[in-house]
Amino acid sequence: MSAIPHDRAVIVRLTGPIFLPGAYELAAYGKAGLTPRQVGGTDPAALAEAVRDADVVAVVGTRIPAQVVEAMTRARAIARFGTGTDKIDVARATALGIPVVNTPFFCVEEMADHVFGMLLGLERRLPGTQRLFTSGALAAARGSMAGCRRISALTLGLVGFGRSAVHTARRARGFGMRVLATRNNRNAPTDEADALGVTMTDLDTVLRDSDYVSLHIPLTPATYHLIDAAALAKMKPGASIINTSRGALIDEPALAAAIRAGHLAGAGIDTHEQLDVFQEALPPNAHPLMGLDNVILTPHTAGGSIQAGHDMMDVGVQNVVDVLAGRWPPRENLVNPTVNPRVPLH
Repeated sequence: MSAIPHDRAVIVRLTGPIFLPGAYELAAYGKAGLTPRQVGGTDPAALAEAVRDADVVAVVGTRIPAQVVEAMTRARAIARFGTGTDKIDVARATALGIPVVNTPFFCVEEMADHVFGMLLGLERRLPGTQRLFTSGALAAARGSMAGCRRISALTLGLVGFGRSAVHTARRARGFGMRVLATRNNRNAPTDEADALGVTMTDLDTVLRDSDYVSLHIPLTPATYHLIDAAALAKMKPGASIINTSRGALIDEPALAAAIRAGHLAGAGIDTHEQLDVFQEALPPNAHPLMGLDNVILTPHTAGGSIQAGHDMMDVGVQNVVDVLAGRWPPRENLVNPTVNPRVPLH
């Protein structure tokens, strides 16, 4: 029998660097009859010792390299509470028969809201206008609106066409925008895109023809710095880019150079490669994109809302419950579908 009674299950919840479980998450465990053991810190050697007896390792943002995965001698799954798994050595987990599960759709609405909030803020010149207004320069504040364009006259390009991109496309179409999109599998069905009036095309066309480009793809070796200096040069002069996915999708120094040179009009960046946004504070102007009126920066908060947090915890705990019961979680929650689990699941 592959199931584990919940009162005997060892759930190790990694909390570093700043991701302590809240009351809602703890209540979700409690409803399932589970009591997670919280383990802080980020040192791989210490984490390896902490997970040796775990039946399931639950994690939000702690990095789990191969050294830690290899110490999981009993683990039936690594449960990521969230979407991205670039901080987890998924390949090593797969080789060791450990399923990796996540909560892929918990914040697709919020991501789309954030993208569109950034788009509207950039196009309506809100950051610069606010700075001028609060400084008392009312004439200059009024003048900053001179370059604004009608949203319905613009084209939005989506790099990736997963759930957050689909929701972003719905918002853009509601504003009357033309929407282009590209994705890795060019042979995938286009029914949803067709229903929304989205034109599926190649990456070069998205970059060349879009007034705003929004990234909706995971970080992999193939997508690292996908938007590099060459890709930025292909973008329409005066266009802007928005990234709520993973910071390392963009070569940040190249982006800063393209904006400062005037080739691009601006950017909205929620995820960052060169900045650790999970520390308490940053020094002023710690990054070349800081201090620019045509750039909106947020500290990896695009997916945040009360509802998204609850959805993430509900789905994450249910993934844990499924694995402990010897069941596969829903297929869309399985990050490594080719895994041969060390403990059979049905």
